[in-house]
Amino acid sequence: MDLAFLHPLYEQPGPWASVYVDTSRHTESTPHERHLTAQALSQELAGQGADEATCQAVRSAVEELRHSSEPHGRALFARGGEVVLDPPLAERPAGGSSARWAPLPRTTPLLELAGEDPVCLVAYIDRRGADFELRGALGREDAGSVTGRQWPIHRTRSVDWSERHFQLAVENTWEHNAGEVAEALAACREETGADLVVLVGDDRERRSVHERLPQGVRERTVEASHGPGSRLLDEDVERIRAEHVRHRAEEDLERFLAARAPDAEGRALAVEGVPAVIEAAREHRIDELLVRPDGADAHQEVWIGEDADQVAVRRTELKTLGEQHSWAARADDALVRAAVATGAPALSVAPADATVRSDAPVGGLGALLRWK
Repeated sequence: MDLAFLHPLYEQPGPWASVYVDTSRHTESTPHERHLTAQALSQELAGQGADEATCQAVRSAVEELRHSSEPHGRALFARGGEVVLDPPLAERPAGGSSARWAPLPRTTPLLELAGEDPVCLVAYIDRRGADFELRGALGREDAGSVTGRQWPIHRTRSVDWSERHFQLAVENTWEHNAGEVAEALAACREETGADLVVLVGDDRERRSVHERLPQGVRERTVEASHGPGSRLLDEDVERIRAEHVRHRAEEDLERFLAARAPDAEGRALAVEGVPAVIEAAREHRIDELLVRPDGADAHQEVWIGEDADQVAVRRTELKTLGEQHSWAARADDALVRAAVATGAPALSVAPADATVRSDAPVGGLGALLRWK
């Protein structure tokens, strides 16, 4: 997951209120239930030491969700009487609504609950060209079209010489149009920044376009076996998007497992465990952070300073580094802060996705490394 959207949470000092609101239940009594939830979450924060202004800001933000039809939930991060960030969730919070007051925002659950949100560029292909549309969690929108040569398009069944010449012209038209669709599709994907390309149409047309896509686009392209004129249903798109996210997670985990062995220069390209990952964070060498939510190390207490790279297993280490102020924090949240500061993505390695090794990374925290 790209963590850039979390930057506002680390531009101001803590402590922070981190609230996860479950909005998956929708009945006639939902507005009243959410009113009670707003009060309960505010009281929970107050009991943990949050200031009244921040408790009020959270209470008001949850109250505003009384009539929300969001299917899963919302995260709220607040300090100093202001909600700074409120991303929607792609999954409901497993334990229901919750609130936490701590030196760092509790952002690690977002790796699972906010999830990846790949945007699909769908190409509906026929022999004349293609229509494009963007499909994502929020619906669909038209993304243009491309039209190739219009004649000749259809074959005949005759076998005389002139007709065989005509058949060749038809073949040439198909191939030309496939090339035009591939070129336009690659340009549209670059312009829109779509994560995934989906080809829809007859087998031959899909395959012809697929083969002509640039290598970088081809690697992010899948084919959907729908007939001419058919459109992908929302459930088709959700399945394709989910498979894409799962495949990417498995690839990253495989890469991590392979990178743990030292390279030709004797350097490890991946580390795991709190001490090793924290050392990588201090040296700005995390290329991708891996978190296994059920890992024992994820909630281990570490010590942090004011800056993202001021993190240590023991408080005395920070003093040795010259940091005068320090606070206790969860290891996973401290490492997410460090990843955000250096532009590194993060991946939640849930047991269901870790088909290769359900216990990796050991302890629940690992990192792929970058070397200067």
